[in-house]
Amino acid sequence: MEMMKKYPSAIRENVHEWAKEIKDVDILVGIPCYNNEETIAHVVSTAAEGLRRYFPDKKSALLISDGGSTDNTREQAYAAPVPDGFKRRVTIYRGMPGKGTSFRAVFELAMLLKVDCCIVVDSDLRSITPEWIKLLAEPVLNKHAGFVAPYYIRHKNDGTITNNIIYPMTRALYGLRIRQPIGGDFGFSGEIAVLYTKEDVWDTDVARFGIDIWMSTTAINTGLTIAQARLGTKVHDAKDPAEHLGPMFRQVVSTLMFLMGKYETKWRNVKGSKPLEIIGQPEKIAKIEPVSVNFNKLEMEFLEGFSHFDPLYKQIIEPESYEQLVKNVRKLKKTGKVIFPADLWAKILYDFTFTYQSWSRNRKRLVDIMVPLYFGRTVAYCHEVAELDAEQAEEVVEKQAKVFEDNKSYLINKYKAWE
Repeated sequence: MEMMKKYPSAIRENVHEWAKEIKDVDILVGIPCYNNEETIAHVVSTAAEGLRRYFPDKKSALLISDGGSTDNTREQAYAAPVPDGFKRRVTIYRGMPGKGTSFRAVFELAMLLKVDCCIVVDSDLRSITPEWIKLLAEPVLNKHAGFVAPYYIRHKNDGTITNNIIYPMTRALYGLRIRQPIGGDFGFSGEIAVLYTKEDVWDTDVARFGIDIWMSTTAINTGLTIAQARLGTKVHDAKDPAEHLGPMFRQVVSTLMFLMGKYETKWRNVKGSKPLEIIGQPEKIAKIEPVSVNFNKLEMEFLEGFSHFDPLYKQIIEPESYEQLVKNVRKLKKTGKVIFPADLWAKILYDFTFTYQSWSRNRKRLVDIMVPLYFGRTVAYCHEVAELDAEQAEEVVEKQAKVFEDNKSYLINKYKAWE
């Protein structure tokens, strides 16, 4: 297998030259993209309008960091209307293909331009408004926060990895209720952008979809003040969890577990959790678009995966939880009813995260075998919220996060017994 060339920088020489020409900048907006010709122009124009409208006295620039799109994404990004004289650059980044490498180019440019504030927004957004730029940048510019995470209204079936793994795990581990740690749309200081560039993670899963959880977790553990920006509805190219979320799951979860090892001395001393300030109130809130879920496919993947990986599950999951899981699988086969309660899910996740730290074989394979269990918990969650409105579904997510907090001692005790 050919080794991928390691690049000392994700930005090309012509972008370095461009940075020298425009010199210091107050605000940089970075947009990672790959084959987003339908949405990129709207995101570019909206971000530029946000900078013009809310920060007319600040020097701004926009970097569209592309993964080598094979459609017209780059052409659309260049053609998108922006104010006269606005600094915009469209470039193909260098390095491992993935969103993280795309962000690496943004961080490096932020460092070169000595920015006060950097913002990143997803390229598939259809609900972005100019106000998003204000809400993500203002707390950083006025030194109220060093890192601003998004706070959205989302469809109850959107963000299943966030709702069922990343939010409850991040909250329980690090003690902060950061609701969208992998939201994709962030504001942060130039200082942390520089810190991000210096980390040696660009040939790992961080260079792919692991980037968002890595940014959020690093910010938490660097001691920055973190705030959340109320952005209204997130309408984007949402994915049915049964069809599209496998690779993303692997990259995000393996990064989460890697970071648990890195910051173990910090999270082991954290008890409970604190709410984070939520800033702003958007003027217009877009209508939530429904996200459909293929229940049958999720159930099938859960059952087939369980059958395939059963011997490994028995080895990794504590006996009591394993027995409960086996009973629930039998019930599903017999009655067609999925039972996968939050407390069982929390303990199983803790079993896997603990095992990951001492796993001497291929850790990616360990994360792979979690996918069927994630599908099982996802289908149980989607059934649970099927008849609920957005607010009631959010209560289910919050209750589950509390269950993870309440079971954190279970994880700590596993570490103590191992020592």
